[in-house]
Amino acid sequence: MKKMIALLLALLMAVGMLAGCAKQNDDDTDDTNDKLRIVTTIFPEYDWVKAVLGDQADHADITMLLDNGVDLHSYQPTADDIVKISDCDLFLYVGGESEGWVEDALKNSANKDRKVINLLDVLGDSVKSEEVVEGMQEEEHEHEEGEEHEHEEEADEHVWLSLKNAEVLVGTISNALQELDAENMEIYAENADAYVKKLAALDAEYQTVVDDATRKTVLFGDRFPFRYFADTYGLDYYAAFPGCSSESEASAKTLSFLIDKIKEEQIPVVFHTELSNEQMTDSICEATGAKKLLLHSCHNVSKDDFESGATYLSLMEQNVSALKEALN
Repeated sequence: MKKMIALLLALLMAVGMLAGCAKQNDDDTDDTNDKLRIVTTIFPEYDWVKAVLGDQADHADITMLLDNGVDLHSYQPTADDIVKISDCDLFLYVGGESEGWVEDALKNSANKDRKVINLLDVLGDSVKSEEVVEGMQEEEHEHEEGEEHEHEEEADEHVWLSLKNAEVLVGTISNALQELDAENMEIYAENADAYVKKLAALDAEYQTVVDDATRKTVLFGDRFPFRYFADTYGLDYYAAFPGCSSESEASAKTLSFLIDKIKEEQIPVVFHTELSNEQMTDSICEATGAKKLLLHSCHNVSKDDFESGATYLSLMEQNVSALKEALN
């Protein structure tokens, strides 16, 4: 944390100089000045913005700060990222522990009319705390001398994995765009309504899979960012780590627990998430004969997936098939 604070101070000191350069470059490009400048931290936000903009996306500069293949929990902003946030018309971020740097970044704004959407703030009371379930390995925290050891609950950041949450957030994005660009407000409203209907249809598809399933338990040899998803459909789960854990190797005790659960409950599938090294999942599958499958948390995509046109909806649709196989 101290290193992060030091980094942020250095970045914020650079903002003034870089913002001046950026402003000069903008003045030389009339086309850029006519475009909405939108900055998002993660893939779902980026993709939702594109969906609401629709054909108007060509008239906006949309930046996703996470490079393809980079994990949210290890991301650190660059000076250029801070400048983009300062200059933009609309900034979207999750608002959890992994994005603690945003608070300082928002103190510097070259655009006084900038709108900001914090996903956790929008969802309010529906935000859940990160959960530790039976067998899950908790992250060990180092404490400085005199620091209290009491564990503080952290908000579970992975709100986009509830399709119902996604409906609310898309509506919020639509409202912000309508305020920024009243000339096209009807287009944004119509695009958002059409997209929300697709989300609702996919939600119903998931519910049907769960209702028709022979079991209601999933197992992850990985982090578990799917609490919102599991709670929505009444699923139980076992996993190696909580969703925001920085751990990458499970203890022998944790692996043994998960292996025993597969054998006891005859669980046929072990899930892993995107950007995982999959080592824990492989070890569990080798010990049990269970099948390894991906359940995509959608927070980011690989370069290949991005270039091939993967969307939040397409990834969540892929998850339907994987879940169906795991529950039957």
